[in-house]
Amino acid sequence: MSQKRTYKTYTDEFKKEAVALVTDQGYSVAEAAESLGVRTNLIYKWKEKFEAQANGSGLSQDERAELKQLRAENKRLKLEKEILKKASALLAQDIR
Repeated sequence: MSQKRTYKTYTDEFKKEAVALVTDQGYSVAEAAESLGVRTNLIYKWKEKFEAQANGSGLSQDERAELKQLRAENKRLKLEKEILKKASALLAQDIR
């Protein structure tokens, strides 16, 4: 029996506070990670994400949600297109 892996999720507020320990309070990433009980690579990722958002190069939450919705819609439309192609091929065979 295989068990599905579960991942711990952190709030944006927690992530911002973790990054603030490093950027504002002078903690090293290793010290902040140890005191918060998270891995160092998570703090590096969070820091990179917040810096990208501050520079305007990252996506906002609204943009991420819209992108997710548009990708789902795109996938659905591609499937519909494939179905229509197959149906038109079947109809063309029936006409001959």
